[in-house]
Amino acid sequence: MVFAAASGSILSRVPGKKRTRSEPRVLRAAQWLCDAHARRERFAPLPDDLAPRSVDEAYAIQDELVALRAQQLGAIGGYKIALSTPQMRKFLGVDEPQAGVMLESTLRRTPARVRAADYVNLIIEFEIAVQMADGLPAADAPFSRSRVAQAVGAVMPAIELADDRGAVYTELARRPLELICDNAWNEGAVLGYPVEQWRDIDLAQARGVASINGREIGEGRGADALGHPLDALAWIANHLASSGRSLARDDVVITGSLVTTKPGRAGDLVKFAVAGLGEVELRID
Repeated sequence: MVFAAASGSILSRVPGKKRTRSEPRVLRAAQWLCDAHARRERFAPLPDDLAPRSVDEAYAIQDELVALRAQQLGAIGGYKIALSTPQMRKFLGVDEPQAGVMLESTLRRTPARVRAADYVNLIIEFEIAVQMADGLPAADAPFSRSRVAQAVGAVMPAIELADDRGAVYTELARRPLELICDNAWNEGAVLGYPVEQWRDIDLAQARGVASINGREIGEGRGADALGHPLDALAWIANHLASSGRSLARDDVVITGSLVTTKPGRAGDLVKFAVAGLGEVELRID
């Protein structure tokens, strides 16, 4: 079941201050990535003449890649946070997390099924997701934990679907901006049932347990991703606001994995339960 997370035209819900045309080199880089996805190629760095020269340029390439993929996958449904743990940021040699965009047709409700064959190399992460009841206009930034909490309508467990396309992680560490360009590898998420009465739950201490085929494979707490799920939400809201963008009503944000990334293999039954928030289930065919 596909979860339609947002409404509005593609142009109005593709990131960027305005849908003005980027410089030709940025457009070529985005098209190169889009073509690599279409051909199901292994992940590889952009050619040197197209590689991002700054964080801002990397996000400009991401914006254009998202616009290209949105033509088939629908408007923006939300956002993800990559590199939410200090260990992963240290490994890639970056100081901040990275943001990615989720497109509406890639968001599913539990219980969900996907085919491993639809991905080059499916990987999964285990997260706490929030859904916005109100928008957070860029003009109101900067946002604090308490401010973003006022705009949250529901909280739920989530399993992120990502495709690293067989990336060699040691090579990525030499060019970490490439992960931004490729939209942080996001291919959507499976969302649990929304919990609207979440305010009495200590989200920082909420324990999440992941299992594959009935075997526990890891656990974590909400604080493991940027200290608190709502701090992660504030980070996304401020990140967007820095480019004149806003979180919109009904957007879903997955706030960072509480368990180390796992491969998603055909035949797997994946579950992630978070205390107070219920369980999300994914079957991989």
